Amino acid sequence: MDYSISEIAKIIGSDSLLPAPDSKISRLLTDSRSLTYPSDTLFFALETSSGDGHRYVKSLYDRGVRSFVVSGSFSCSDDLQDANILYVESPLAALQTLAANHRRRYNVPLIAITGSRGKTTVKEWLNQLLQADIEIVRSPRSYNSQIGVPLSVWQLDKDSAMGIFEAGISQPGEMAKLKEILKPEIGIFTNIGPAHSAGFESIEQKCREKALLLDGCRCVIYNADDPLISGCVKAVPEMIGWSRTDPEAPLYICDVVRGNGRTEFRYIYKGGQSAVLEIPFEGEHELENAIHCLAVMLLLGINQETIRRRMESLTLVGTRLEVIEGVNGCLLVHDNYTSDFNSLAPALDFMKRRITPDCKAMVIVSDLMHDADTDLEDLYRRMAELLAIAGVSRVIGIGPELMAHKGCFGPESEFFASTEEFLHKKSTSDFRGELILIKGAPEFGFGRICELLEARQHETVLEINLDAVVSNFNAFRSRIKPTTAIACMIKASGYGAGPHELARTLQAQGASYLAVAVHDEGADLRRAGITMPILVLNPTVENFHALFADRLEPEIYSFDFLRALIREAGRYGITDYPVHIKIDSGMHRLGFLKEDLSELIELLRSQDRVVPRSIFSHLCAADDPMEDDYTQQQFDYFDECCRMLLSAFPERKILRHILNSTGITRFPDHQLDMVRLGIGLYGVKTMHDGSQDDLRPVSSLNTVIISLKNWPEGTTIGYNRRGTLKRQSVIATIPVGYADGINRHLGYGNTSVMVNGVKCPTIGSICMDACMIDVTDVADVKVGDRVEIFGENIPVDDLAEVLGTIPYEVLTSVSQRVKRVYYRE
Repeated sequence: MDYSISEIAKIIGSDSLLPAPDSKISRLLTDSRSLTYPSDTLFFALETSSGDGHRYVKSLYDRGVRSFVVSGSFSCSDDLQDANILYVESPLAALQTLAANHRRRYNVPLIAITGSRGKTTVKEWLNQLLQADIEIVRSPRSYNSQIGVPLSVWQLDKDSAMGIFEAGISQPGEMAKLKEILKPEIGIFTNIGPAHSAGFESIEQKCREKALLLDGCRCVIYNADDPLISGCVKAVPEMIGWSRTDPEAPLYICDVVRGNGRTEFRYIYKGGQSAVLEIPFEGEHELENAIHCLAVMLLLGINQETIRRRMESLTLVGTRLEVIEGVNGCLLVHDNYTSDFNSLAPALDFMKRRITPDCKAMVIVSDLMHDADTDLEDLYRRMAELLAIAGVSRVIGIGPELMAHKGCFGPESEFFASTEEFLHKKSTSDFRGELILIKGAPEFGFGRICELLEARQHETVLEINLDAVVSNFNAFRSRIKPTTAIACMIKASGYGAGPHELARTLQAQGASYLAVAVHDEGADLRRAGITMPILVLNPTVENFHALFADRLEPEIYSFDFLRALIREAGRYGITDYPVHIKIDSGMHRLGFLKEDLSELIELLRSQDRVVPRSIFSHLCAADDPMEDDYTQQQFDYFDECCRMLLSAFPERKILRHILNSTGITRFPDHQLDMVRLGIGLYGVKTMHDGSQDDLRPVSSLNTVIISLKNWPEGTTIGYNRRGTLKRQSVIATIPVGYADGINRHLGYGNTSVMVNGVKCPTIGSICMDACMIDVTDVADVKVGDRVEIFGENIPVDDLAEVLGTIPYEVLTSVSQRVKRVYYRE
């Protein structure tokens, strides 16, 4: 599917500079960190909420890229004289135009999936169900945005017989652009819910906007039992509105029976064709997703026996990329998404961003999923090439196909016929100080490999949703001017979540600063490969050389510390070192007063060792409307101090910042040059008036039930017989206690945890390593069931309220012995 750069220039209507007009382009790039094959790559310099792609043109040029799409304001330097520069009004619009043209070039049947939930599962299940019959191209992972859809469609080529793509939107007007690119023949509307609703006036508006994708389709598949969706979907030649209540529906689902991890149901299609099917899942969402897939198979005329056999063999779609601490200083990246060639590149890209100079990258991978006509020699040759380009130094391949094609890989590679053979022959001592991507097809059971290599086996896990971090960051970014910078607080080990993955995520998202409490926290981030500016808020260090060596920018709050810093900078020959001036505008904790500034300015101007990079202060009551007069006094005081300092350094750009998470929401007129994003980044609302309802919880503390006992009324539970049962009860023991960070005051029924959608109170006292909960009201409860301590269903605010404290304390109290798992969907 190679295009010449001159052909692309014509398609997107570019006013171009083409020193090499015949250059061939086969790859599109929007993120400079994902560069793999520079020679045939075209980079689109997108301007988004997370950054400006024009900043990376020169670095990409230095890495071998020679073709760029830029906005008209881009100034092309002499350094780029042999590069193909395509000027357009909007690089994003150009990307979408090119993708729409490419879609028309390969006019194959296309299925487009929209909705609030289940898009990726329906797409992957359709691929599982249909790949034996037809060559399918589909979205990588959940590439469903204004950028992701064009990149997905670009995969279409002469061998493609069908496309299956997701389409998601975050605000009105976006779906029309995706519809123009996709032009689907079959449209699926999975469901509608509150997720990602911040950009819409109502859920009704969101539903109407999503339904625009379906206009003009030959067939639309949707849940006719949902009145909102039914009211938004417009008539097309064929409507398959499935129902579990209306026998007259085109696809009627009835006689649903669940048990033993399976669901059996009967369908009646168009009043005639009928059969009983079974899927290997019990969940309501899984049944809903399976019905959408069934409708597609019936529409395509696949026979009943084939449908029955394939439905029975469906496998769960793992959409998470997890980062887990491994044994012997290793870091594990576990990708439990589908394992085919197209899904390998995004996983390697995710891994590459975590490589540090002292950590080698290795991959444990299974045979790849593919269709029956695939040239296996070519497939595994391309796989080996991709791994080499990604910097993978060691490969462990598992499966008969990899064994048969091990000649494609380097001499350091190892191969095993099965996961069982790997587990039998390898031990944890074979892995040391490596970054390990673990990626296997479902049937290989690579979860057992993760269990072998995990550093902590504790059943209690603190899960950190990195997608929620990005969502919260962007939510606050939308509240401020594009020119206002954001400093993100990741002190106290990232509010208990662990700093490294948070820092990597925020660095990638375009945060201007990270802020830590002490020097050691900043040094730890530097060791983890974080390169962005880091502000140290309490720099009571004696080792100034380490501060300078790690490029950590200290807060200056006293003359003593400033003089010591200047003296040490002189000893090491440091000049123009950035520092941040703290003003005490009313917190009365640390900082200079207004009457100190004349002396401070004189001291700063008398030397060249340190220079002011910012001036800032801290609001002490931003969340309390009763104290707004005092807060305004803080603003006024800080403004006076800023004017004094800025007028003394007219030649320097000195950033001003005073707003915290609450201040960003309540006092937008005072955002100045930078804001500091703290607890709001972690999804904890400081305002409960609806103004922060777009925030998502980041941390979720979960465990599992390890024991179940039936006890009669009157039985006492726990130490000192403090818990007495008022009825015959089912009591579960869960392996989490005060040594894990569960405060003892949460016992005795003072809080509840969530089990299978039911809130279950604690019973008796919290023990060191365990506690007991009453699960009498949970249907079909069993050992191994997941228990949420806090997270999506149990807000951390609820625990804080019981304890008479603040969410900060609850989050930072989670013990380091609790395993942290970072994930992205």
